[in-house]
Amino acid sequence: MRITKSSKVAAFVVGLALVAAACGDDEKSSDSTAADTTPATTGDTTDTTPATEAGPTAAMTVTYTLSDVAVWDDGTPFGLADFQCTNDAIMNTPGSLSTTGYDQILSIEAGASDQEIVVTFSSLYAPWRLLFGGLLKASATDDCNDVSAAFDGGISYSGNEWKIDSWNAEQLVLVPNEGYIGARKPSNGVERVVFVPAEDGPTLLKAGAVDFIFPQAYTGIDAELADPNTDFDVALSGAFEGFYFQAYDGPFADPVYRTAFSMSIDRDAIYAQIYAPFAQGSPLLDCGPIAPGPYCTNPYADGYDPEGAVALLEENGWTQDADGFWVNPETGEVPDVRWMINTGNTRRESTQEFLIPLLAAAGFKAHADNCEALPCVFETRLPSLDYDMGMYINTVAPDPAYLRTYGCDQIPTEENQFQGQNSLGWCNEEATDLLIQADAELDPDARIAEVQAALELMAEDHVMLPLLQFPNIGARRTDRVDNAYAELANYRAINDWYRWTDVDGDGQIIVGAEQFPDSACPNPVTECANSSWYVWLVAFPVLPGMYDTTAGQEVVPSEYLTGEAVVVAL
Repeated sequence: MRITKSSKVAAFVVGLALVAAACGDDEKSSDSTAADTTPATTGDTTDTTPATEAGPTAAMTVTYTLSDVAVWDDGTPFGLADFQCTNDAIMNTPGSLSTTGYDQILSIEAGASDQEIVVTFSSLYAPWRLLFGGLLKASATDDCNDVSAAFDGGISYSGNEWKIDSWNAEQLVLVPNEGYIGARKPSNGVERVVFVPAEDGPTLLKAGAVDFIFPQAYTGIDAELADPNTDFDVALSGAFEGFYFQAYDGPFADPVYRTAFSMSIDRDAIYAQIYAPFAQGSPLLDCGPIAPGPYCTNPYADGYDPEGAVALLEENGWTQDADGFWVNPETGEVPDVRWMINTGNTRRESTQEFLIPLLAAAGFKAHADNCEALPCVFETRLPSLDYDMGMYINTVAPDPAYLRTYGCDQIPTEENQFQGQNSLGWCNEEATDLLIQADAELDPDARIAEVQAALELMAEDHVMLPLLQFPNIGARRTDRVDNAYAELANYRAINDWYRWTDVDGDGQIIVGAEQFPDSACPNPVTECANSSWYVWLVAFPVLPGMYDTTAGQEVVPSEYLTGEAVVVAL
């Protein structure tokens, strides 16, 4: 039995990375067509940090030049202290999981002017654009080395166009940041954005209780949204759903059993039963934990092989008991798989009802072991590996850097104080090396080959089964709000409220949140950020990032930089 993490886990950790868990009913952190984010090396080698006995040699510098709009809500500019505080918080806060990339930083120093920040890395690091995706304000932080309690009560400051006005169990209210001087100033009559819990979003939307919802797709949602005063739009996103087999301990720690179990799942049947009614022709996802694009080789296209599964088990001494269940030859027991999903997710509950009897017919015993999405599934059990089989959506930034979380060194354990985002508990040393190499590869073609090879090893180890690249849905009251669909495909999803139009003139937009973020869990560096809804509604709106994502699945300089940062390979 795993020891469950109580309050120190993380996913967002103030950066563009992997979000695990939410999207209406779920999601763990993410996918989309990967963009070419390889930095260009420029100039001659200068100001290199020499190798010493005390530390590693500098391999790369990234110089950010802050723009004139890079200011906090009190008018003070972003600066060196904020970058250092962000790095210290991520690296040193107990329970801060996603230190990847930040652990390569040797120093953060001032450049030729107050606007220049020079970050020196110990290795070449291709996904550097994903770092500093949510800057922390040093002057508002008592101890940057431990922000465990720094955000109790919420995030009191802002560097973006919105600021948190109030937050409790009933609603979260964002108002314009009066100190913001960038180009995304809220307009079109919107004076505040109000988020309220909305597990049954379509009903609340049609009743006029909310103006907008961002529901997860399911069979029949189009009929549920049908109303003279509503419409909706759909966009394929960087999100994808899959089955995940926790390989650290439990029944799936046995590679023979895990492989046979995976080979016995008919994804085509699941697609026909669960996804086809709303997938609008989008096919099964065969790439693995990544969306179609240059990194995909479709290694899961021919994985269903029930006869091969039987042969594999029998060759390794497995037998079947009187009920037809497979018996472990070492323990003499029938494994009973704990399949965890978030309670109330109709699609996943229907999948369990459909698949568990089919698994039993194939000799595999499994049972539903569900609990509420927050905090149970995505903030507690998933990060603690307290499950056997999971089904959730990953929503990721448009860069394969998030795959590094599947490295052997990223498995959260009691021994390492649960630091790491490898919630599969999967360890393949060759794949880990490939992912490390990919993160250090500035040549795009070489990086693609390394990522593809790692994904193929993951497929060979049968630790997950991809299901569907998920469409994002936005639905609105046409008599309340307009211009609300431009960013549906963005990793940041619905964060473009500044350009929405208040049609009815009440000065506010009310958004129904299917997973309402808990005001008792406001920290962007710890377990709170393992929920997409927290990231979308709390962290992204107020914490400024050096790079933004686009609906076209690109990573681009934010308005807080004068342009692309300058990268020098040393």
